Amino acid sequence: QVQLVESGGGLVQAGGSLRLSCAASGRTDVTMAWFRQAPGKEREFVAAIKSIRPNTYYADYADSVKVRFTVSRISTKNTVYLQMNSLKPEDTAVYYCAADGTTWPARRPSDYLYWGQGTQVTVSS
Repeated sequence: QVQLVESGGGLVQAGGSLRLSCAASGRTDVTMAWFRQAPGKEREFVAAIKSIRPNTYYADYADSVKVRFTVSRISTKNTVYLQMNSLKPEDTAVYYCAADGTTWPARRPSDYLYWGQGTQVTVSS
């Protein structure tokens, strides 16, 4: 079992930055990811991170966020981060942390077993 708690969402102007955090408990040596869901839209992949060995990771990004967003993790804190820079109004969504991806790359919601409750990110123009 893995329990996930997101934090760090909020309201920011276009061009600004936010950092989301996902604190994990239980099994933590698993692939973790960020997804987002805007009103009336399907949940979409944002980024994922897979541990290869201590302090060495693979990262994968959706084309829409590549270069602007960075996913990272601190194993000793069992925490995954999503640094979001140059935010755009179209980034507005509820952002979800997911864990225990079953494949790599893992870009589908069905690839993940565990989910957090989500945190709202709103980018104003």
